[in-house]
Amino acid sequence: MTTSLLTRTAPKRRVGRSRDHLTLGAGCVVALFVLLAAFGPLLAPHDPNAVDPMNVYVGPSTTHLLGTDDTGRDLLSRLIAGTRTSLTAPAVVIAVSTTLGTLLALTAAWFGGWLDRFVSGALDIVFGFPGLIVAVLVAAVFGAGLTAPIVALSIAYLPLITRVVRSAAIKERNLPYVSALQLLGAPTARIWLRHLLPNLLPLVLVQATIGFGYALLDVAAISFLGLGSQPPDPEWGLMVANGAPSILAGRPQQSLYAGIAILIVVVAFNLLGTGLSRRLLGEHA
Repeated sequence: MTTSLLTRTAPKRRVGRSRDHLTLGAGCVVALFVLLAAFGPLLAPHDPNAVDPMNVYVGPSTTHLLGTDDTGRDLLSRLIAGTRTSLTAPAVVIAVSTTLGTLLALTAAWFGGWLDRFVSGALDIVFGFPGLIVAVLVAAVFGAGLTAPIVALSIAYLPLITRVVRSAAIKERNLPYVSALQLLGAPTARIWLRHLLPNLLPLVLVQATIGFGYALLDVAAISFLGLGSQPPDPEWGLMVANGAPSILAGRPQQSLYAGIAILIVVVAFNLLGTGLSRRLLGEHA
């Protein structure tokens, strides 16, 4: 009986440790790219926008570790410098949508009634429109650049945050300690800031972490279509688009490296979000 129990629990412990290592590795990758976003222009070995017609499509060398693009610009420098724009735009989208979504969720859960029904109905309408398509349409109307797509994506991501947080907030709102605080005359703002928000913060953090990867993909797709970042900005989605014509010529380096960077960051944020969900929320999925 004891031996059987040990054989069942040992694999679970190994799986748990491997998942922890995976989460830690994803966190390290995320931290690395955040540092690159903060200090990338200082770390780039060359000027990312410096054109060198004499060194077009140069392969990897000691001078250009990843080679150059169709105008002779150093690919490694452009990847490093482009980290800031590539990560800042989705970070703004997630920050705005998470802040507004959490506020809407708390308001709807706290007051309930017609306000809750109105918020839920409005979110259903917004959820019915694909965020990427709306962002592309907005960019096409207001002109190329990241401002309009960021605003559109922030609104499109509202339902993803608000729905989850609202459900948790309703459960938290109905707990006995909230009624006790109200009977003691505690102000609503104090209950929100000192009790509800701290208890909902792990859920908000998990949703924001997972949502960041999807926001990065959407922003990169908009830049790929030519409606986001504009040349010579070394944004990853734009680099994939700029390198696309060279793929058929056997020179996929620019698109390949930028695509790999996007893939690594998206996977890292998803793994980190899954690990945080398991740690902070006790989910075993």
